[in-house]
Amino acid sequence: MYIRSEFVGMTAGNIRQPAAPVDAYTLENGNGTEVVVWTYGATLVEVRVPGRDGRTDNVVHRLPTLATYEDRAANAYVGATVGRFCRNVAHGAFTLDGVRHVLDRNEGPHHLHGGSHGFDRLVWTAATERDEHHATLTLTLHSPDGDQGYPGHLRAETRYRLDRDGTLTIAFRATTTAPTVVGLTNHAFWNLAGTGAHRPVDGHRLAVNAARVLRFDEDQVPLPGPPAPVAGTPLHLTGTAPLDGLRLDNFYALDAPHTWAADLHDPDSGRRLRLSTDQTGMGVYTGDGLHPPRAGLCLQPGPWPDAPNRPDFPSARLDPGATYTATTRYAFSVR
Repeated sequence: MYIRSEFVGMTAGNIRQPAAPVDAYTLENGNGTEVVVWTYGATLVEVRVPGRDGRTDNVVHRLPTLATYEDRAANAYVGATVGRFCRNVAHGAFTLDGVRHVLDRNEGPHHLHGGSHGFDRLVWTAATERDEHHATLTLTLHSPDGDQGYPGHLRAETRYRLDRDGTLTIAFRATTTAPTVVGLTNHAFWNLAGTGAHRPVDGHRLAVNAARVLRFDEDQVPLPGPPAPVAGTPLHLTGTAPLDGLRLDNFYALDAPHTWAADLHDPDSGRRLRLSTDQTGMGVYTGDGLHPPRAGLCLQPGPWPDAPNRPDFPSARLDPGATYTATTRYAFSVR
């Protein structure tokens, strides 16, 4: 197992963080799999895996430069660690223990993916370790009390681990000094054809281990009531048909995520991704707003949208003395 690092450049800086150096860390397993992570946004920039023909290619959508990653108009959270709370909080506010907390409203009247200066916009601190079985990069960030409107000083950690067999694990941890809400996810867009193929994800087959989806209004805020069944609808994804023509921006209530949550296959390259997680839900987005459109498929295991305002959803609350954890595994194969 190998780890190497190199300097990428300096950020332009923002109101949350002055200009800072950004480094790229490459994790290698010695068997053809490489994972590249930048400290800016704890961002997954490349995952290089072999296809049926034995050639390796990058299977996540990436942007060309650091400046492009910093440009919100050009960067739809590509590959980033999203937080403090991923997806949306309706009307940019929630009440916790009788106290109303008003968040940064960066998506019309709502709060999305942690705000205008969320975790994806900051440089994280890196540490590495490796042995004969694993190569691990741990990235740490401190979010002060009141950051984007959230209560409590939060210490967040994103850990990327590459195993000898090529499995990638992304694990999140967080602790707080005051009651708060937290929910982290990775926002990579997967394209198993490889970036060298210059093909959209239309030919991919996707299966999702879920029988229900949340129902949304026009602002992607969950509607009142329980999730809706997918049986008999286009949202029932079994992996038997290509994604061609299917536009997805949905959130699935997972049935048995520890077993598997999603199975993605590109028949042309033979590459297959099987995702398992300890989270109870997963966002699925076909990347129709990317440049170019549908250049990747986003699979976002994490908390349910608007959970801070929905007592009927799994709780996103974190209290002092407790530790938030979330772990997702990405297993690659060829068939």
